[in-house]
Amino acid sequence: MTEKILILDFGSQYTQLIARRVRECEVYCEIVPYNKLPELTSDIKGIILSGSPSSVRDKDAPDVDVEKLLAARPVLAVCYGAQLMAMKFGGNVEKSHVREYGRANLEIVNHEDALLKNVENNCQVWMSHSDTIKSLGSGFELIASSETVEYAAYRSKSGAYAHQAYALQFHPEVYHSTEGKKIVSNFLFDVCGCAHKWTPASFVEESVKSLKAQIGDEKVILGLSGGVDSSVAALLLEEAIGDNLLCIFVDNGLLRKNEFETVLHQYEEMGLNVQGVRAGQRFLKELQGVSDPEQKRKIIGRVFIEVFEHESHKHPEVKWLAQGTIYPDVIESVSVKGPSATIKSHHNVGGLPDILKLKIVEPLRFLFKDEVRKAGKELGLVPDILYRHPFPGPGLAVRILGDITPEKVHILQEADFIYTENLKKFGLYNEVWQAGAILTPLKTVGVMGDERTYEHVLALRAVNSTDGMTADWSHLPHEFLAKVSNDIINNVKGVNRVVYDISSKPPATIEWE
Repeated sequence: MTEKILILDFGSQYTQLIARRVRECEVYCEIVPYNKLPELTSDIKGIILSGSPSSVRDKDAPDVDVEKLLAARPVLAVCYGAQLMAMKFGGNVEKSHVREYGRANLEIVNHEDALLKNVENNCQVWMSHSDTIKSLGSGFELIASSETVEYAAYRSKSGAYAHQAYALQFHPEVYHSTEGKKIVSNFLFDVCGCAHKWTPASFVEESVKSLKAQIGDEKVILGLSGGVDSSVAALLLEEAIGDNLLCIFVDNGLLRKNEFETVLHQYEEMGLNVQGVRAGQRFLKELQGVSDPEQKRKIIGRVFIEVFEHESHKHPEVKWLAQGTIYPDVIESVSVKGPSATIKSHHNVGGLPDILKLKIVEPLRFLFKDEVRKAGKELGLVPDILYRHPFPGPGLAVRILGDITPEKVHILQEADFIYTENLKKFGLYNEVWQAGAILTPLKTVGVMGDERTYEHVLALRAVNSTDGMTADWSHLPHEFLAKVSNDIINNVKGVNRVVYDISSKPPATIEWE
């Protein structure tokens, strides 16, 4: 049984970052809503209470029985969690009258404390709260302060409760808290007694064992996209059930240049039982005249379901549908705030479970994106797929602004190919998290030779990110951008101007549609 840390989510924007810091320490963790506390089984080694946009002073503030948690496991309470714990045990929490947002310096009061072991005095931390703790209950003591926050960190007194309680009014999980990872690590190993066991190798070994037990001798069907998520899911399943896995790779006519043929060959070389389905003309026909991006997504999602359903009915022996769902999708679906109001309609397997009446298996449902890549490396996934940049489910349809035509798809495929190949030649491809070209509906005047042209403006996009939640535009060398622009304009008929997008997320999104 894998040991784990339980993270109770009170709605903080940073909750996923807490999980990422724990995973970086090679300890498994799961996020659950504060109001859906599971049974505290023996595999749970400790509990972390997240921050929240709420105030503990609100009438309907998120609440949990902290005393019950402390009776069972060590607890680390962060920001809102720290204020909730203080209030629960007789402390006083009031609205702050001084600025308690942004960088602060931590003055350690107790250098012998386990949580702050080897943490530098006056290290930078990140504050983000409007309430502040004015006093602690009798069973607690101060361990660190900042210039404006007296109770920046506190703990339960020795022997006061069955297990140790710690609380931080700052966020150790964010990048700006320079010793944050060390503090999280101290909680995991020195307070909870965790072991370094959550590794790519251990995940693969346990997953294969679990998949064998879950599926047995039954057959599974999986829709491959050419991306890392579905590919790693396929390799895990192939390791567990062999040829009982059937993979379907659909060409929707909106893939990158030569991608269908190249990736299909790579899948076959990997030994996967895969069938390629050419359906590009059908997708393009359905998209004819459609400019609205949301409508494009819905059409592509519907047609994919129809094509996949048709292929799956050729295999009535199949009992399972595999999906490449990863952990951020799972968290979103059970968030205390509910699913995002702006979720995009299209998903490669959206709607399939209900139509096909198959049991669902999700081999990657507890992995973050970077962990998927680590598992893929462990499984021997070919580098071309393992390190391929993320690509939108609807493909080039949402990188062509406006209506979709075969001519526009061809223009964008050629331009994107030149961009990607140059990134590889310049050694920049693996330095960038995601890059792609966008064909705009704008046309501008140009001169080629002695002739006037009136052709498309093409935008180049490149960002750096960890998981796509936030992203900064990549500072690509000017000589590289000049070479790409020159190559595209000289070789792609239909483009006479190239621009580079220098917007970060937020406020912009990574894709334009």
